[in-house]
Amino acid sequence: MQFYCPSLTEYKRLATLEVKVGDLTIGNFDPVRIQTMTTTDTMDTAGTVAQAIRCIEAGAELVRITAPSKNEAENLLPIKNELHRRGYTTPLVADIHFTPNAAEVAARIVEKVRINPGNYIDKKKFELLEYTDAEYQEEIDRIRDRFTPLVKICKEYGTAMRIGTNHGSLSDRIMSRYGDTPMGMVESAMEFLRVAEDLQFRNIVLSMKSSNPQVMVQAYRLLVNTMQQELGHCYPLHLGVTEAGDGEDGRIKSAIGIGTLLEDGVGDTIRVSLTEDPEFELPVCRDIVKRYTHRISHPPVLPMPESDKLPYTPFDYKRRETVPLNNIGGKQVPAVVADFSHLPVIGHQDLQAIGYSYDAATDKWNIGDAAADYIFTGNHLLNFALPGTLRVIVQYHTWLHTEDQEKYHPYFDIAGYLAAAEQGRTSPHLNFVAANADELGTPGFNAFLEALAAGSPVVPVVYSNSPHAMAAVRRALAELMVQRLTQAVILRCNSTAQHTADEGLVHFAIETGALLLDGFGDGLWLAGSENPGHLNNVAFGILQATRTRISKTEYISCPSCGRTLFDLQETTARIRAVTNHLKGVKIAIMGCIVNGPGEMADADFGYVGSGVGKITLYRGKEVVKRGLSSDVAVTELINLIRDNGMWVDAR
Repeated sequence: MQFYCPSLTEYKRLATLEVKVGDLTIGNFDPVRIQTMTTTDTMDTAGTVAQAIRCIEAGAELVRITAPSKNEAENLLPIKNELHRRGYTTPLVADIHFTPNAAEVAARIVEKVRINPGNYIDKKKFELLEYTDAEYQEEIDRIRDRFTPLVKICKEYGTAMRIGTNHGSLSDRIMSRYGDTPMGMVESAMEFLRVAEDLQFRNIVLSMKSSNPQVMVQAYRLLVNTMQQELGHCYPLHLGVTEAGDGEDGRIKSAIGIGTLLEDGVGDTIRVSLTEDPEFELPVCRDIVKRYTHRISHPPVLPMPESDKLPYTPFDYKRRETVPLNNIGGKQVPAVVADFSHLPVIGHQDLQAIGYSYDAATDKWNIGDAAADYIFTGNHLLNFALPGTLRVIVQYHTWLHTEDQEKYHPYFDIAGYLAAAEQGRTSPHLNFVAANADELGTPGFNAFLEALAAGSPVVPVVYSNSPHAMAAVRRALAELMVQRLTQAVILRCNSTAQHTADEGLVHFAIETGALLLDGFGDGLWLAGSENPGHLNNVAFGILQATRTRISKTEYISCPSCGRTLFDLQETTARIRAVTNHLKGVKIAIMGCIVNGPGEMADADFGYVGSGVGKITLYRGKEVVKRGLSSDVAVTELINLIRDNGMWVDAR
């Protein structure tokens, strides 16, 4: 097994070919480029130009425009000419679905075309197809015949290409042979890439997008391995989580998927796909990319074991096996710790922000789906009765003075824990020990690992102060696996005063989400100066995005574009307002049939534009109702959820 990146412990960029898009270069250690996509009707030249300019002025280095048919492809020329007339020469990318003739027109006009191998030639009918090897080869030959003209045009005009696989729009042929898998996504792109290689065309960027960050990350890693083994070189990679949604959830999901790969030096250009105006995507892109602009190489003390001896696999999700201790570890969902230690006074009303509301009339606590499991109060002991499910973590010397040493749990550093353990003064129930991953390999850390081997009731709280913190923590957790230590682990991530709120969101999402996607971590502890309620929401958002703990409705919502047949932002808000209490239900809201039944992938229900003001409702990938007026479609969606037994009334 080869690594999918140059190093798992030291920050290094993956070497890729360099692609030229107009005057812009992508790959070959160039800066990670940021881009977005217009949401206007491409036939509206003035509107598209105006929005493109807003995106460019917000920092876009490439601007993508949909070209679903030959007419839109031809209209790219007046759009490009008007942008040039106004002094804007940012490269344009034509987004193509289904229509090779539109791609062939666009490739003569703009600097780059994006095709989706799942629907550029194949038609998707959700049919299970059986092929002999000879019949399968005939399909490959058909791809070669239909794809070759576009490659030749791109070579002639100096046009770049993105071969962009989407998890939800794999062809029936790929699905029949490889299934709905990351490997199927890779093979879908490789079929087209092999044709281009045979024709000596290498001005290509690739992408492996999914609305599920776990699938997306695995697909990119497998793609890098496949290119290295089969071709001996790697093409630049465009990173993105498709249909990420809007607001904080969309930003968290995008940051996790994109950042997990960038942490390992994989990725050359990014797009954050939000159900918002495109210019709002670019600040998020900048917050993600600037983390790596001056990333200092800082390997942890110990190198990672050889690739064929890795204790975990980066290509398949498997949660690290741990022995449960109270409600942490084993097969239990990751616990959440809310940090209250920076508050001067803590009252029962403060718990409302982390999911606990007290009803004085009944003298009872109401507990929400996103209620923290533990609170860290530092040196504070609380003077009110706690909800039955909530426990408190306090500094060790404070814990020594509490009367309730079952409800309260001590927090140590490694030296303090080892000293207390030697004196027999630790908790017999549960001890939290802060373990700095940067100290892996030191005598103190080695002594701590020996103490863990003795089986004491300890939950390590692992963190790092390194500029490359995620890799340092991952290396420490890999060491636990190498030594067959099965203690459950809390991931602690600290924000700093230098972070803005948006930067902090990206920071938390990447540094913990990347670990959760690889199966590491039995709990989450976000620490910073922010409001504990905000950090609690972020923690549950990270767990939701990594699908390790579901606490709310999940929305798979595409970014609006020129194909959208209704007001996507307004409709998403309306659907969210009436369904956001449906814990664990996945609802896809798609602007058109292109991003509809395929790209909503594993949603339980789909709301898809099928004509101007017309909606088609899906249960999974099955059409339930067609041609509904948008005036009644939201009500009909609720009825559909109710008919399938997944509706509950809001409390």
